[in-house]
Amino acid sequence: MKKFALLALLLISTKSISQSKNFIDLPYIETTAKVDTLVIPDRIYLNILITEKDTKGKTSVEELESRMNNKFKSLGINVETQLTLNDLSSNYKKYILKQQDILKTKNYTLVLYDAKISGKVLIALEEIEISNVILEKTAYSKEDEMYLILKSKAIEKAKKQAIAMTKPLNQKVGNAIFISDVNNNIIRGIPGANAGVIFRAKSISSNDEFIPADIEFAKIKIETSLNVNFKLE
Repeated sequence: MKKFALLALLLISTKSISQSKNFIDLPYIETTAKVDTLVIPDRIYLNILITEKDTKGKTSVEELESRMNNKFKSLGINVETQLTLNDLSSNYKKYILKQQDILKTKNYTLVLYDAKISGKVLIALEEIEISNVILEKTAYSKEDEMYLILKSKAIEKAKKQAIAMTKPLNQKVGNAIFISDVNNNIIRGIPGANAGVIFRAKSISSNDEFIPADIEFAKIKIETSLNVNFKLE
């Protein structure tokens, strides 16, 4: 029985070596294809700082927080899933001003899904005297699905490149015999274009009426590249 198992293992190893050798001996053409696309971010992360300093200590952090939640709910924002408190361990931080004044602050991250609602949020926050809003980052929720689409396009592009290169030689491109996923990359807009920018609504009259902030988030670039070897026939 042991001899039979050893013989079977030897045959499998020999077959594998033979197949590898056959692959190496095959005439083939190698080509690299890179494709990319731009997508509109559908995850927008805003950092919101609530501080008593904005109202010169006249309104407590708790009251500002309550007003903010009510404003968000009126805009259809689910504060339970879209709003998170940063630094949960301390709940709030204290800043000492003029030696004796202690002003409390709270820091939140709000997740939004398009630029239009972002503009409405800025207006709502300005109306309740919350003006410290910074864009943390943007993201695209269907990133993985887009990579798969781009990989298919990269394979098609690689095949076209191989055909174009072998046409002058009167050779035919056969099946792919090797595919290597070289690189996946995502570029979230131009570095510094949006991230870290402080947004504010714009006043259009003296009676504190506001228009939606003109916000345009930089598109996200998703790219992928493949190496493909095609058999030459």
